[in-house]
Amino acid sequence: MEQEVKYAIDSKATADAIWTDPQLARLADPSTSQAIVMKAVYFDTKDRLLARNNMTLRVRAEGDMNIATLKWGGCSANGFHERNEINVPVSEDTSFIQPSADMFRGSEEGETLVELLGEEPLLNLLETRFLRRQIRLTYNGSLMELALDCGSIITDAGEEPIMEMEIELYAGSVEDVLELGDKLARQYGLIAEDRTKFARGLAMLEKIA
Repeated sequence: MEQEVKYAIDSKATADAIWTDPQLARLADPSTSQAIVMKAVYFDTKDRLLARNNMTLRVRAEGDMNIATLKWGGCSANGFHERNEINVPVSEDTSFIQPSADMFRGSEEGETLVELLGEEPLLNLLETRFLRRQIRLTYNGSLMELALDCGSIITDAGEEPIMEMEIELYAGSVEDVLELGDKLARQYGLIAEDRTKFARGLAMLEKIA
């Protein structure tokens, strides 16, 4: 289960200020600090079969690793996102062009995906490319990861910038993630973002449908 808060950031200067915030530094494990270039490709069928069933399939390059992710169900409100997800490593570069649902076999939802798709091919709908700065934090005893993403959503309808902060819960209380997110939002003028990067990309495509 993925549980996180997401906020839109107004500028790179604000993102830099969050990254160097001295109060956050006291909560952070500096050995976990990373900057990773990420490229993600999102797939669905021609008639949006997965989206109609509240599912998302993504293949993402995370530094030197390629990870396929299936997400389903869940909800988002006031910047808080909660969804089920499965992550599997993939080695074939062809997964970024024509992925197979078989890579999720072995899980109940993966089998559901395979059955749902049948012989329908998966198509590249949109891509995201961004630099992620991330670090682990401990807040009120809860372990979480703060990530700052800066880049672009790329679709046939054009591009939109990505400039956002995410705080994902790893262990502990959701309330602690909500509390820290709210503190940072008030301090830096952040705006709660209920849309995922994929949802924003789909909205762009709907304008030219």
